Amino acid sequence: MTAAAVNIEAAIARMAEQLQPMLKRRPLMIGIHTGGVWIAERLHKLLDLKEPLGTLDISFYRDDFTRVGMNPQVRTSQLPVNVEERRLILVDDVLHTGRTIRAALNEIFDYGRPASVLLACLIERGGRELPIEPQVVGEHIELGKNQHVKLLGPKKLELRIQEANG
Repeated sequence: MTAAAVNIEAAIARMAEQLQPMLKRRPLMIGIHTGGVWIAERLHKLLDLKEPLGTLDISFYRDDFTRVGMNPQVRTSQLPVNVEERRLILVDDVLHTGRTIRAALNEIFDYGRPASVLLACLIERGGRELPIEPQVVGEHIELGKNQHVKLLGPKKLELRIQEANG
């Protein structure tokens, strides 16, 4: 499937349906800035979760931080409750190499040791560099090696394909 053909609201509804059986364990949902937070906000509302939504900004946990330098839009991470021994749902917009998720896990473990972390991604695409696999996926898409997909929002979510420079 191509990014243009993805119905984002339908994909989020599929994700909510897949997450429904996991709610018996009262998980804490955490979105990764920026697109992951937008998706998590919609899922949090659809699933009527009672605990506040957590957010992570993984800027300082990236393995390429020294190469890309300071990110001008660094946000604070907010985990509203202790993650120690909690079941977490980690939400991101696009899973590509797996490096963002690795950074998010590193940050989460700085806050405590969760009982489990379930990964939910709106879009899964090829190109994995790390052995990271989502348990909940809204849509799988295929892109060329030099293409990237970007989620625009937050009010009206839209996917855009971008050609990589160089």
